[in-house]
Amino acid sequence: MDEPVFTAPWHAQLFALTVHLSEAGHFSWADWTQTFGAALKRNGLAKELDGGDDYFAAWLEALETILKGIAGGAEIAALTDQWRRAYLNTPHGEPVRLSAG
Repeated sequence: MDEPVFTAPWHAQLFALTVHLSEAGHFSWADWTQTFGAALKRNGLAKELDGGDDYFAAWLEALETILKGIAGGAEIAALTDQWRRAYLNTPHGEPVRLSAG
């Protein structure tokens, strides 16, 4: 039996989101690899990253860094609030979905 490529669902979701955003033209893959490499270097100074949560925490840090460079502070605050309202109003176990507006 093959082992899963990702050890947690959020790892796969984060990977897919990053690829989708890059393919949609929000940032180049070269910019991504440079930013992610810097995050890995920073996070790997204290310990060796094992490819699990610690690796994907560095991945998330890199994606957040890139997205902060794309969106302004007001946009980030509004989206953060929209996500907060969405997950607080989503029944446990259901996927969180943002409204279109």
